[in-house]
Amino acid sequence: MSPTSPARRLRLGLPRRVFSQVLLMQLAIAAGVAVLATGLFLAPLGDQLDDQAMRRALAIAQTTAAQPRIADDLRASKPTAGGPVQAEAERIRRASGAEYVVIMNKDGVRWSHTDQDQIGQVVSTDPSDALAGREVMEIDDGTLGRSARGKVPLRDIDGDIVGAVSVGIEYDSVRARLVHAIPGLFAYAGGALAVGALAAYLISRRVQRQTRDLAFSDISALLAEREAMLHSIREGVVALDRAGRVRLLNDEAQRLLGLGAEAIGQPLDTALGPGRTTDVLAGRVTGTDLLTVRGQRVLVANRMPTDDGGAVATLRDRTELEQLGRELDSTRGLIDALRAQDHEHANRMHTLLGLLELEMYEEAAEFVGEVAGAHRVTAEQITEKIGDPLLAALLVGKATVAAERGVVLSVPRDTALPDRLIDPGGLVTIVGNLVDNALDAAAGTPHARVEVDVRTEGRAVVLRVRDTGPGVPAGQRETIFTEGWSTKEPPAHGKRGIGLALVRRLAERQGGSARAGASPEGGAEFTVVLPEALAQSELAPTEEAR
Repeated sequence: MSPTSPARRLRLGLPRRVFSQVLLMQLAIAAGVAVLATGLFLAPLGDQLDDQAMRRALAIAQTTAAQPRIADDLRASKPTAGGPVQAEAERIRRASGAEYVVIMNKDGVRWSHTDQDQIGQVVSTDPSDALAGREVMEIDDGTLGRSARGKVPLRDIDGDIVGAVSVGIEYDSVRARLVHAIPGLFAYAGGALAVGALAAYLISRRVQRQTRDLAFSDISALLAEREAMLHSIREGVVALDRAGRVRLLNDEAQRLLGLGAEAIGQPLDTALGPGRTTDVLAGRVTGTDLLTVRGQRVLVANRMPTDDGGAVATLRDRTELEQLGRELDSTRGLIDALRAQDHEHANRMHTLLGLLELEMYEEAAEFVGEVAGAHRVTAEQITEKIGDPLLAALLVGKATVAAERGVVLSVPRDTALPDRLIDPGGLVTIVGNLVDNALDAAAGTPHARVEVDVRTEGRAVVLRVRDTGPGVPAGQRETIFTEGWSTKEPPAHGKRGIGLALVRRLAERQGGSARAGASPEGGAEFTVVLPEALAQSELAPTEEAR
């Protein structure tokens, strides 16, 4: 295999797993920090040791110059190796551990020196500052090499300067102290590196568990796929964090809610404003397939909490299915009405045929007029009071069915419903189920009657359906809304007990209610309240419905 083969390049590169990459990066960072901290500590440590050496040399020089006998001996003796000044300087040097103690006169001539051959010679460094009365600390090179020096003036008993004292500390000893400190410093750095390595390992293990040991490229690919999926599906997706802020909005959610990308990061109440839509998405209203209104759109929302305390909500646009629902409900109502009219028409035709055979022509003409007029009056009365064509058609058809069964279906005079229903299909389903139950209950009773009363209160719709049947016992007025409960025998092809359950479910999805009670006429009365069933009036401000 050649050195440039792909397998070899893969081995020489970084590992693919997040755990290994994070561990290596953290170890490299910890090692770099340890080395940098060591270097940053060594630099001031060297300066600190230099300063300590210079101060020590200066202190020895000050102590030497403070002895008045040295100044007297300097004046009274010659610069010789056996002189008193040299003897005293050597004693001080050995006692202090200095490299040298040099005592000079005002001309810079040495009276003492470690190298006796230098006694009587002029010093190699400039002594002018010390001879001028100033104390000096420095690192400098002399006849004995590099040293830390301290220089002070030498004064007699009267305070006059008669010379100077120069003390040197060998610089190699300072460097030796620095080198001696390095192993201990490296030990501390190694300990810190070990602690950092352990912390890096623990952090990497946690990252490994949270990322399921995926490679960074895999995570990046998953994020890209998630973004593509969320923005391509035809359901709105809204993600919230634990504080209720919008974390994600896909394109469909922005369209359905009328929001822009700037809503991401905002609290839900700020982005949407107060209303049922906000309550449903925030989880203040619970349930599945909750119906809510946003603008002119009817939305079906479902919300699922996440492990981190947030939630993900999905939105489906029900308005796009409204036309199909209208057509299906209209077709079903038309079929029922045609079936009843066919049966009723056959009876009327038989009656008319009998009148004609009996040559009762005037009575036959009067009978035809009454039948046509009664049907026309019933249709006109309903359409004048019910503005929604789908609901009006349903009631006209139900009136025909009721007449066939011997029940009078009436609408009170003060009934009024404008053609502004947001969800006419839902109301048609509710009215259809309640009227069917009322017809079943009232059929066969004396003076059988069913009354459908629809009123509006602002944007709310209040529906009441009364009958002259036996009524509902007080103890069963909640039980009847349970799915599967029925007083009738189930048919062979299916089951009963879903109509009233569907009525309550549809009402609650729109934030409303459904309840049963007693009718003033002695039968049952069902009341359904839909608080946001009407769209905003064209004359009212065009504020978004919530």
